[in-house]
Amino acid sequence: MSGSSTRTRARTTLAEVASSAGVSVATVSKVVNGRTDVSPETRERVQDLLDRIGYRPRGARRGATRPAIELAFEGDLHAYSAEIIQGVVDAAAPTGTHVVVTRRATGAPPVEGPPDDWARDLADSGVRALIAVTSIMSAEQLSALGRAGVHLVVIDPLELPNVDVTSVGSTNFVGGLSAAQHLLDLGHRRIAFLGGHPRAACNQARMSGYRAALERADVDVPADYVRSSHFMYADGVRGGAALLDLPVPPTAIFAASDEIAVGVMEAARARGLRIPEDLSIVGFDDTQLARMSSPPLTTVRQPLAEMGRVAVRTALRLIEGESIDSHHVELATELVVRESAVPPSATPGA
Repeated sequence: MSGSSTRTRARTTLAEVASSAGVSVATVSKVVNGRTDVSPETRERVQDLLDRIGYRPRGARRGATRPAIELAFEGDLHAYSAEIIQGVVDAAAPTGTHVVVTRRATGAPPVEGPPDDWARDLADSGVRALIAVTSIMSAEQLSALGRAGVHLVVIDPLELPNVDVTSVGSTNFVGGLSAAQHLLDLGHRRIAFLGGHPRAACNQARMSGYRAALERADVDVPADYVRSSHFMYADGVRGGAALLDLPVPPTAIFAASDEIAVGVMEAARARGLRIPEDLSIVGFDDTQLARMSSPPLTTVRQPLAEMGRVAVRTALRLIEGESIDSHHVELATELVVRESAVPPSATPGA
């Protein structure tokens, strides 16, 4: 059989089969996946069409009996990534869904080569849904995924949610507001913000929450008190050093991730500063780093594992052809008070 006819079959989507059979995509998906809640007459009609076009479930040639989900990250995997992986695996395992974890270098393009080739390669490998973490997809890439029958769900999207992309996030603005308000309630007025990627929607929302809290308290924010780079430890070390070396340094820093916060701790220690006596710090995420740091980190809990579970459940519904309630879901954040922030009265010169 020629490669051309093989590619033609690969491009056949469940939507086209459903149209030919006069049924919904969900019904065709149920037949393909062996579900029993389809009438015998409908099952026979759909299966006859599938047999005539030579359709086989994606990944069948490699022995896959269940849909596969690819979980894609950019950059190195860290504590943040581990929380999401845990949630994805927890949700996928009971359904028999295979999970493939991939990563690309920081700054590398999401797709190498023609988008249609990339999307067809995913589909031919058995991938029925792509869960991308903090990713940006172009219109061409989104269209290619759709043509290949691969569904997309984005966790913590870098861009503001839109109706073309199904995404899962958290209440970042409220989280930033609660972090800054906690420091204000402790009595701090020199509060800096050290953020992650400046283009990331989550970073902008956390910074906006921080600014809203300080503005509501009528506290000025000097321009050099607000900095953004990336969400990594090294960025926390560099950014923390820049803030602490200011002529009038902050008495407290709200870091937009736990990794940034731990980096700030190292920058403070390098300058002989004690935490929290000389500097109060609040992080964001509540990863294992927050619980293992010294002192334990006060942080905003972002339900990363639950975000992973919701992403899998959403992806499986899309695979089954079911409708979803919203193209974007936000899970609640929560301030977790530990030992890294105290009143500034304990800070010399505050």
